[in-house]
Amino acid sequence: MDKRRTFLKAAAIAGIALAAPALVRKAAARTTTITIASLLGDDKPETKIWLKIGELVEAKLPGQFKFNIVKSGALGGEKEVAEGVRLGSIHASLSTVSSLSGWVPELQILDLPFLFRDADHVRRTVSGDIGADLKGKLQAQNFVVGDFINYGARHLLTKEPVTRPEQLKGKRIRVIQSPLHSKLWSAFGMTPIGIPITETYNSLATGVADAMDLTKSAYAGFKLYEVVPYMTETGHIWASGIIYYSSTFWNGLNGEQKAVLQQASAEGAAYFNQLIVDDEAASVEISLKNGGKLLKPEAFEAWQRGAQGVWDDFAPIVGGLDRIKAIQSA
Repeated sequence: MDKRRTFLKAAAIAGIALAAPALVRKAAARTTTITIASLLGDDKPETKIWLKIGELVEAKLPGQFKFNIVKSGALGGEKEVAEGVRLGSIHASLSTVSSLSGWVPELQILDLPFLFRDADHVRRTVSGDIGADLKGKLQAQNFVVGDFINYGARHLLTKEPVTRPEQLKGKRIRVIQSPLHSKLWSAFGMTPIGIPITETYNSLATGVADAMDLTKSAYAGFKLYEVVPYMTETGHIWASGIIYYSSTFWNGLNGEQKAVLQQASAEGAAYFNQLIVDDEAASVEISLKNGGKLLKPEAFEAWQRGAQGVWDDFAPIVGGLDRIKAIQSA
């Protein structure tokens, strides 16, 4: 009997030992790495949001995901990253809606110049039927939207002081690779040049472009005050964006994982929007200390008139002039 018990015990131990590698492999297999592209570094909202989302997901689904955040534009600019997300080689990122408008032209309604009064106006719009419609169109292009985010207002950046639109004639401006942005600056007599954000500093430094537009946060983040020291606070476009995931990655998740990531993205969006507000103040301070100068636009009605043609040209693409005016009055 003792021998039999000893034999059974030895067999059980051996069975556990043989099973252990399989158990380890099974546990390891449950951890999914999410490759995330961030255009900026550790100290900027574009990276901090993913640390926040990672913490929220880990609290609900411990050990199931590893967030591999590739920072400082190492995976390319927004267009290159979006292409990687569509293919599934990159699993998630943030993007301005401008950079995705080549796939979903209707997104350009959020980019119309002088349409939105403030951040709350933008949020009400993307939280309603228009936001839901745009999410569906993005999903059809293999982009799963976690939530909309707000990068803040875009302002004009120049090498020489500019306060009136007629001062822009004949100058070359770096634009997001978007037809709407090209049309806007062409209306002011400028020559638009589509350049990825990661190449912008060198293009301005070498004279390929004389000006650009950008948010205050990214202005300091890319140290652009070194090459375009004047910021004219036009606030012409509120830079909406999205937290988004690759459909290929998303479709491999179970229902609980999708729900947790969706909720974490919504909380991450609120966190990001507040970070941007805080970061803008800090970024302006940094810019001013390093030679940047803030200017107020003059003849504001002339700026608005110059942009009005963009509304007329893009109305058929974004759902009609009535839809635009409904947003304006909301």
